[in-house]
Amino acid sequence: MASLPTDPHHSYTNALIHEKSPYLLQHAHNPVNWQAWSDEAFEQARREDKPIFLSIGYATCHWCHVMERESFENTDIADFLNQHYISIKVDREERPDIDAIYMSVCQALTGQGGWPLTIFMDADKQPFFAGTYFPPENHAQRPGFPYLIQHIEHSWRTEREKITESSAAILEHLAPKNKGQENKEQAPTSKEHSAKSKGKGTKKQKNTTASSNHLLDHKIINSLLSQAFARYEQVFDPQFGGFAAQPKFPSPQNLLLLLRHFKRTGEKAALAMVERTVLSMRKGGIFDQLGYGFHRYSTDREWLVPHFEKMLYDQAMMALVCLETFQITKNEAYSRIAEEIFNYVLRDMTDDDGAFYSAEDADSEGHEGTFYIWTSKEIREVLGDEDGRLFAAFYNCTEEGNFEEEATRERTGENIPHVRLSEEDFAHAHGIDAKELRARLSIFRERLFMHREERVRPLKDDKILTDWNGLMIAAFALGGRVFDNAFYTQVAERALSFFQQKMFVSVPSSSANAAEMPRLLHRYRAGDAAIPAFLDDYAFLAWGALELYQTHFQIKHLKSALFLADEMLRLFENTDEGGFYFSASDNETLIFRTQEGYDGAIPSGNSVAASVLARLGKLTNRAHYIRSAERTIAYFAESMQRYPTGFAQMLIAADFLTHSTQEIILAGGASHPATYDILRLLAETFLPYSVVAYNHTPHELKEWIEQAEYQTSHNGVPMLYICENYQCRMPLDDIAAIRTVLGV
Repeated sequence: MASLPTDPHHSYTNALIHEKSPYLLQHAHNPVNWQAWSDEAFEQARREDKPIFLSIGYATCHWCHVMERESFENTDIADFLNQHYISIKVDREERPDIDAIYMSVCQALTGQGGWPLTIFMDADKQPFFAGTYFPPENHAQRPGFPYLIQHIEHSWRTEREKITESSAAILEHLAPKNKGQENKEQAPTSKEHSAKSKGKGTKKQKNTTASSNHLLDHKIINSLLSQAFARYEQVFDPQFGGFAAQPKFPSPQNLLLLLRHFKRTGEKAALAMVERTVLSMRKGGIFDQLGYGFHRYSTDREWLVPHFEKMLYDQAMMALVCLETFQITKNEAYSRIAEEIFNYVLRDMTDDDGAFYSAEDADSEGHEGTFYIWTSKEIREVLGDEDGRLFAAFYNCTEEGNFEEEATRERTGENIPHVRLSEEDFAHAHGIDAKELRARLSIFRERLFMHREERVRPLKDDKILTDWNGLMIAAFALGGRVFDNAFYTQVAERALSFFQQKMFVSVPSSSANAAEMPRLLHRYRAGDAAIPAFLDDYAFLAWGALELYQTHFQIKHLKSALFLADEMLRLFENTDEGGFYFSASDNETLIFRTQEGYDGAIPSGNSVAASVLARLGKLTNRAHYIRSAERTIAYFAESMQRYPTGFAQMLIAADFLTHSTQEIILAGGASHPATYDILRLLAETFLPYSVVAYNHTPHELKEWIEQAEYQTSHNGVPMLYICENYQCRMPLDDIAAIRTVLGV
């Protein structure tokens, strides 16, 4: 083990000081002798016959910070842990494979999950106790952490046989379900940040969607889609949007599915639910009214009081929702929200080399939300009395405040700026010209934002994760396409280039005669790329590459998407039963391989894999892609039928595969004025059941899309070929005719 450096500013330094993860580095000066997950740590536990205390969290987790302050910085607790345990820290965002396994243990044992995740296990990585946050003292509903570690240590010494039996029973219970059933996400409590659990298929999945000719029966899929819509209607909040009383999560994949339901059925209620939810979120405290971007989730029904961390994946997924809603409605409110999200990400979350950071913390100066909240007095000090009162009135900031201290529920006199009336309605109510109000509010926001920049900022988790970046690349690529914004397209292209240049490592091929294979990695930070990629990394990055191809039609991006899809099939596919494992076949061996299908805060890797394979399969006529996508959906069919809204992204893939899709190829006419008009029409139109390619020159696409050889321009005039159900229409060169065929 590497020697520990001395640090005159800290009394303690442990082995985490050698790590790259911001979360692990946060704990590098705890008096607990933390170790990173490693063979050496488990060997030490075996050699010293000690149990392992495994603590899993992430850098922007509020209750992880609380447990650190209360327990891991306590020298008495640390001394006991150091004497009797081997203590291991894991960043769940670096090692989602470890987190997924032990979170399933926690959920099985306690019925809930969250972070910090607390696991006790033996040197063979077999767990025997699980929980989440534990306070420093005993409470009625949960033991204090000091009592817990003493009790478990006593049991380890005196009741080892019972512990071994307990561990075996846990694994026997979980192993058949690691391909598993759905686990509905637990609501966050005041003492834990809830896990967004992912359901998994059962070991013996019934192929309930099978028919005589195809794996997927469109009648069954349509039934599931209808059930999902009915459930959304049942739990929808008509006043504030969203699909629960409280807390409320963005859950953007639900909104994406509803947009497709509207497109497929014309059901206006589906679109109305999306619009109400998005606009209510934009008005609420869950949206940063000064610096933009969405916070993690709202603790209340009104989207007012959020948990203040900002996650990259929320920005990406909500941007996708806003872009598609804008395509449908042409309402500039949604284009503005998307651009506000992009402004935030470009300003605060973008690395100098073009990739995107992971998150910003909720806490600063030891408290959650401090960076974002305001007293009325402070607003007046920055803006002056008159302007300060106008800002406070519009953004609903009062002397008593609207922000409550979470533990006591008492008002603190601090405010979360939020909007109730539109600028037009507010101006009318206060006898102000709307244009003048808009201009003044813009100035006020800028002045307060600049003042806020002088505060102590929350921690920025500046590690770069492949999967979350794939989502952001997809969002910027779609933004470039929808807005005809070359800069957004360049942002997406630069980020994808980062991964192509810095996030692949050559590994020996399994074939003795083959060259080394480029292998994608999961995490990059401070010049260090590490950790073999997981399913989500391949699937989400392929999504980004595919969106980028369909934005400016450079073959290299289609090739990237196809390469990632092929590697995903090679490394992760369950060829026996269908679907994909989370970890690659040659990744570190854990106690079992998970196969997850239920959407959490982000769509599951299996659902995105199915979506990407379905679209690439239709675009390039690769039948084995379609078959793998169908087998993935069929694998999770039983769970989907029990809880369809938990599989929104999987239903999006199933909807695409069973709907009548269009394969669209624009041929030639690179310099013809009509080419731009056709491309703009395709970009501005919501086409969830279409895939689009552009054959710039004769034979350019032949290698990748076989039929493109015969789809060419006519005397330099661009021709649009639309094929549906394996039948192609006569080529079109007239915008009006194209609109008619596309139904726009």
